[in-house]
Amino acid sequence: MVHTAPAWPEPEPLDPLSAPVPRYGTASLADLLPTIAAGQGISGLAGAMELAPADRACVFLIDGLGWELLRAHPEEAPFLTSLLDTSFNGSGRPLTAGFPATTATSLASVGTGLPPGAHGLPGYTCEDPATGALMNQLRWSPWTDPHVWQPYPTVFQLADAAGIHTCQVSAPDFQHTPLTKVALSGGTFHGRLSGEERMDLAAEQLAAGDRSLVYTYYSEVDGKGHRYGVNSDAWRGQLMYVDRLAQRLAEQLPPRSALYITADHGMIDIPFDAESRIDFDEDWELRAGVRLLGGEGRARHVYAHPGAAADVLAVWREVVGEQMWVAGREEAIAAGWFGPRVDDRVRARIGDVVAAAHADMVIIATEREPRESEMVGMHGSMTPVEQLVPLLEVRT
Repeated sequence: MVHTAPAWPEPEPLDPLSAPVPRYGTASLADLLPTIAAGQGISGLAGAMELAPADRACVFLIDGLGWELLRAHPEEAPFLTSLLDTSFNGSGRPLTAGFPATTATSLASVGTGLPPGAHGLPGYTCEDPATGALMNQLRWSPWTDPHVWQPYPTVFQLADAAGIHTCQVSAPDFQHTPLTKVALSGGTFHGRLSGEERMDLAAEQLAAGDRSLVYTYYSEVDGKGHRYGVNSDAWRGQLMYVDRLAQRLAEQLPPRSALYITADHGMIDIPFDAESRIDFDEDWELRAGVRLLGGEGRARHVYAHPGAAADVLAVWREVVGEQMWVAGREEAIAAGWFGPRVDDRVRARIGDVVAAAHADMVIIATEREPRESEMVGMHGSMTPVEQLVPLLEVRT
């Protein structure tokens, strides 16, 4: 009797159309400020969300505080946890950040009220088609003209022009950065070092106008998560601290105010093993035909040599297609990953291949990106832990 081995089916790569696309136009970060500003009477802005109008509005953005992370840590964040039911106009639901779920992209979406395909910051790094260089959009390196890269006005600029008292309260180092110029400029920038000073000044500025729009920001929840992971005492300590900051601000709100507490992305810890961290610089298959590797570990832009895009797409689907949604540029655009429209100037900034992690893994590059490859906490993709962010609300 002849025994034959069972014929196991070949594993199928993830369908790019199965990726949970951000809720652009209804419940994404890009929809927040236009809705707030429309409620303050600014013409030409459509309020995509259902938010009650407020004469004075403050947005407090906590870098890295995803919805699922907040829900998992009620003891460290009792005040923020008490507000979970207020999220998204009392629905108790989160917003989506946008793709990729990374700081430069999200801050540009918040400030301009546009999805990534329109504002043109489609990742941590991407190719500048004019030079062929890999552009880091967080550090703005190599330098390029910010207002050519992102030509649209910010909502803060529109609010200031409409006579609304408008300001940003943040760390002094951010005042003159190109990212601030293209994403958050408009009105007055107030630099304050400590979190307590920022909260106090944000409340003071909120009361300074009959109609006010104030933005304030805190970064170290994200910073500690990258360095130590979201399962670390250092990260939990930052969460406890920012919880107190949020309560401090809420307790000082002037009359007719709304405070919105949100974030730019969540975060996930990635184990330090070969299965979870695939090193592009050591993997000849993934490198074949690739001239530039952009994005970040969980949201990669892959730029192919001329004529090699189809082969690169096929290889990436074969090698990591069970762990990542892998799409060609036009597939990703058509699927709406970067929003309902992608401007012509932005299209070539998107990789020939775009790979977004579904599994708990990253594609690192230990030679090209030594610092980023050592991070514990990562983000960027469309999984709930990265993509969902709160929109907590306090009103007076």
